[in-house]
Amino acid sequence: MSVRMGTAAGRWVLFTTVLGSGMAMLDSTVVNVALPRIGADLDADMAVLQWTVNAYMLTLAGLILLGGALGDRYGRRKVFVFGVVWFAAGSLLCGIAPDAGVLIAARALQGIGGALLTPGSLALIQASFHPDDRAAAVGVWSGLGGVGAAVGPFLGGWLVDGPGWRWVFLLNVPLAALCVPVALRHVPESKDARVHTARFDVTGAVLGALALALVTYALIEAPGQGASPLVLGAAAAGLLLGVAFVRLERRLPDPMLPPEIFASRQFTAVNVVTVCVYAAFGGFFFLAALQLQVVAGYSALGAGAALLPTTVLMLLLSARSGALGERIGPRIPLTVGPLLCAAGMLLMLRVGVDASYVRDVLPAVVVLGLGMVTLVAPLTATVLGSVDAGRAGLASGINNAAARAAGLIAVAALPLVAGMSPSAYRSAAEFGSTFRRAMPVCAGVLVVGAVLAYLTVRRLPVGVCHPECRVSCGVTPPLERDRGV
Repeated sequence: MSVRMGTAAGRWVLFTTVLGSGMAMLDSTVVNVALPRIGADLDADMAVLQWTVNAYMLTLAGLILLGGALGDRYGRRKVFVFGVVWFAAGSLLCGIAPDAGVLIAARALQGIGGALLTPGSLALIQASFHPDDRAAAVGVWSGLGGVGAAVGPFLGGWLVDGPGWRWVFLLNVPLAALCVPVALRHVPESKDARVHTARFDVTGAVLGALALALVTYALIEAPGQGASPLVLGAAAAGLLLGVAFVRLERRLPDPMLPPEIFASRQFTAVNVVTVCVYAAFGGFFFLAALQLQVVAGYSALGAGAALLPTTVLMLLLSARSGALGERIGPRIPLTVGPLLCAAGMLLMLRVGVDASYVRDVLPAVVVLGLGMVTLVAPLTATVLGSVDAGRAGLASGINNAAARAAGLIAVAALPLVAGMSPSAYRSAAEFGSTFRRAMPVCAGVLVVGAVLAYLTVRRLPVGVCHPECRVSCGVTPPLERDRGV
């Protein structure tokens, strides 16, 4: 059954998927504002703050492909609801964690729930809406989801300065209690009948997660331990496991990451652009929240409020951006968007001690927000439009895994690249100097993404039905349907 935009059924599907995925997006940004208070309360160094972010990103990135495959086989709504419940349970454990070790472990549990609900939310939209309305629905989903991510720092700051940082996590419990009954009552179930006999690639999921974990460990611990045997051994083992993962996926009859899905050049190109964009975003939002508090002297609420213009821009313009991307093709938005974001990050170099919000912070976040508006909805629509609708869960999972893994590596690597010591966030002078070295790195990665988009993403006219036109017209050619691409 296909639902249409503007109908009650369509609004319920959008409400549920936005609420569920918004929990995960909100959590990935709201925690950044709370990091200085978490560090002070738990007497933690920089590595603990990085693990507080990355424990969640690690399990999310490592298992999100498996989450998409589970939804395609057993039912996207069923797996989505289960993921929401799991995520809420992990959030509750984070909120009552007595020390840093328990908090990091609970964050890893949260990531498992996120791996189940995140691909399911987008796959439900792709499977539920009529083909003519999918691009608009994805635009609304991307815009409101982006609002959830952008409002996170503001909401997190209010919670940290008010009832305390633990409520950053406890807030997810009532949101889940609202999301689950609405999903069960109003969202249609869907699954991919072609995958019900396939085996799950558990070995591949474990290898991928372990490879990410070991590389992340080496990058986070390197500033404190240097080139120790443990750090070098973890890095080498992670790279070897990554190679083993790729080789395994090529040999298995039912791999978690089927190589044939990358036969679409559009799909491959957009995922490479995704890696560049979300690596820069991950590093920026991790360091910017600390910069505003540690160096500029903002409160947690002030630091969150400083990023509020991005929320307004995403709310007002993302749906239109999705429609524009559908009309003109993805190449221009995916080129211009990263360049605007890079300019916004470079403008953040003006933010130092006693920074003026209007003169120093506001121009940076406005330019960054315009870049996000230009980029996010067309990026998502292009990813889903590059594969058959029956593989929406898999495509969403691959793209989300690429984005989360990129952010994970950026949060682990950027402090190392910028020369940040384990105690840097306790010193305004030291943190400020490393922040000034880190922002050009983030901007450079975005420029690389823009160049790749310009060179590799194809701009196709509406109505031309060949294997890569679905971004424009939403039609899957019969030959491609028969191939199962």
